[in-house]
Amino acid sequence: MNPYTLGPVAAILDAAYAVVQHLASLLEPLFPVAAAGAAIVVITLLVRSALIPVGVSQARAEVDRRRLAPLISQLRQKHAKNPERMQRELMALYAAEKTSPFAGFLPLLIQVPIVSLVYGLFTQLHVNGHSNGLLEQTVFGVPLGTSLMSVFGSGAGLQQMIVFGVLLASIAAVATLSRRFLTPLPPVALPGTPAAPAAATVPGAESLTRILSYLPYLTVLFAAFVPLAATIYLALTTLWSFVERLILRRRMAG
Repeated sequence: MNPYTLGPVAAILDAAYAVVQHLASLLEPLFPVAAAGAAIVVITLLVRSALIPVGVSQARAEVDRRRLAPLISQLRQKHAKNPERMQRELMALYAAEKTSPFAGFLPLLIQVPIVSLVYGLFTQLHVNGHSNGLLEQTVFGVPLGTSLMSVFGSGAGLQQMIVFGVLLASIAAVATLSRRFLTPLPPVALPGTPAAPAAATVPGAESLTRILSYLPYLTVLFAAFVPLAATIYLALTTLWSFVERLILRRRMAG
């Protein structure tokens, strides 16, 4: 069953379709060879602007994890032989500090329906019963419904490779910058005690952190399989996320 044909989903998709079409029409005089792509950029900026409070919440969650790391480490050591007691104490600590071990995951979850919506707009032949005119829109001659993998399958042209190459290279560059400048901060030391390494809070955390630092590069792989419109969205939203996290970290974490 195609989820994009379900009543509520089809209605939302149709509304998004109308917004993109209208924006593309308005932007066509300014961007005659990439009006629909410019519309995707504008929508992405509007969405990310609306999500700034969520980004602030994510940054606060990171600060809280850093501040609570030594206390969590102490609880793990104190109740190592009693996992149930340790779990109760951890939950009590989080409740007292008005935070959660899952705080900060909301921005990631919010991105899923947005990317799914963009994906549906540029892969479905019909939207809510009518033909999908967005599939005919192009960016510098490359259809917005085309993915890099489909380009390879049909014979890649130079113009198509340049457009996808620039976008994928920008995502990879942001992933590299993220690994360099957004590595997890060390825990805050308790008064009278030396700062503990980040890995002290959870066994194997250092290795896990190293592995997770490469996850941003998976976006490059994902972007190669989605339509060009979604690739544009991913390139811009990853850049926004990096800049936003860098600014908030410096302001809130010190």
